[in-house]
Amino acid sequence: MGNSFHTNPINIRQIVLASSSPRRRELVASLGLSLPVLILSTNADEETPADWSPSYVVEQLALRKANAAIEQLQGEHASNSVIIGADTIVVLDGQILGKPADAADAVSMLTALQGREHEVYTGVATIGTADMHTIVRHRMTRVSMKPMNQWQIERYVATGEPMDKAGSYAIQGIGATNVDKIAGCYFNVVGLSLSLLADMLGEYGITPY
Repeated sequence: MGNSFHTNPINIRQIVLASSSPRRRELVASLGLSLPVLILSTNADEETPADWSPSYVVEQLALRKANAAIEQLQGEHASNSVIIGADTIVVLDGQILGKPADAADAVSMLTALQGREHEVYTGVATIGTADMHTIVRHRMTRVSMKPMNQWQIERYVATGEPMDKAGSYAIQGIGATNVDKIAGCYFNVVGLSLSLLADMLGEYGITPY
């Protein structure tokens, strides 16, 4: 997990995104990479010890997803790919908020977030299958939510948008209307920091556009 420039001795044939998230798929596509991108949905274990820091949680979960994708790869591409794993969490007062279990849980999360600042952490792991060169990093963005009343919160939850989002909101969707300001990378809140990913891919000799 080094920071030095790394050149893959074997020609990379593809990028593998270990995520079923359409948002991450769109973000990777926006880089304009010349390599094809394979999407693999993984079932990596997402349980973590309570004493892990938020940054360590997202880094380790991203790495688990990347490793799980490697196990699914077969054929020549298995040894000529760069795997990308990513994980995003919302943190309020040190407490991790994941995806809501149901509508009531989403209302509860948004009630806690409204009118306050929280942090969004996204971990990214890349693995070059040729020699297993691995990089694991994260970004953190601060997000301030508008004050919202109960009716506004329940109306937003009724749209269904919060139900598969960490922290119960989507900054790239209707949820943007509930965000007052952010400090840091916007795409990190969406689910994948493009500037971070571009730097990491650069260490494998892969450059955008």
